[in-house]
Amino acid sequence: MELFLFARLHASAGNSNAVQQAVLAVQGPTRGEPGCLDYKAFQSIRDSDEFYIHSCWKDKAAFENHLNEPHTRRFAARVEPLLDHPLRVTLAKHIP
Repeated sequence: MELFLFARLHASAGNSNAVQQAVLAVQGPTRGEPGCLDYKAFQSIRDSDEFYIHSCWKDKAAFENHLNEPHTRRFAARVEPLLDHPLRVTLAKHIP
């Protein structure tokens, strides 16, 4: 069963560019993972400090492997201090 991730990130004052760079830096390595079916990053047009990541994983095991990847751990360590709230991640299944 495919697994979908929705993450919301809101940069604290003055950190929008740094959050954007972190999101873009993790994009290539994540897309290259065997179980990653899709990865897209978005920036709100109403609030330039608000970012979203949407990714799709082959299954739960592929996503769990993603969490242990060095680039994923570096991303979390890099981005979390730049946010004005904890990183919010939702895992979902598709409703056909």
